[in-house]
Amino acid sequence: MEVYSNENEQVDALRRFFADNGKALAIGVVVGIAALGGWRYWSSHQENSGKAASAEYQQLTSAMQADKPESLEAVASFASENSNTYGALAALDLAKQYVETSQLDKAIALLQKGLNDTKDANLQAVINLRLARIQLQQKQADAALATLDNVKGDGWSAIVADIRGEALLSKGDKQGARDAWSKGAGSQASPALKQMLQMKIDNLS
Repeated sequence: MEVYSNENEQVDALRRFFADNGKALAIGVVVGIAALGGWRYWSSHQENSGKAASAEYQQLTSAMQADKPESLEAVASFASENSNTYGALAALDLAKQYVETSQLDKAIALLQKGLNDTKDANLQAVINLRLARIQLQQKQADAALATLDNVKGDGWSAIVADIRGEALLSKGDKQGARDAWSKGAGSQASPALKQMLQMKIDNLS
């Protein structure tokens, strides 16, 4: 898996992937029964639904602005009505707006829904990382640590280590924080992230 310096890079990559491959993701063609009339009808329906969801997601999130409540409500409705990857992406985008306006409970509820709406491991990892950060803001260190345990994939290890260290430090566990950040600094992280983790380690001294 490619290593990302932060989850924002991965969100952008996922958006591009689903925009470019929405058709293939929606159809899920099963070779051998494609000739069946019922299957052809179903696949056509799924393809059209996937294209429509992709287009609507991009339109709504592009127009979303914090100072326009109606645009936020439109994205919220889309996320509620679409229990799929596009709904999860919309929930992730809207949760960011809620965090910026300190509506953390709303952000958490959206992220938890997003987790249930997608099966994509990378998107689930991004959502869990965002969720852990918010839990840490709410001074729920134990909840954040539990959430981090759900993040799978070596590509996320440095970012997980960063948040884990912050959670442990908030609990007064300086050695635990040092160990977490040291592990992250020793991973295949970006130079910038490694430097940041090393600075945090140095600040503990």
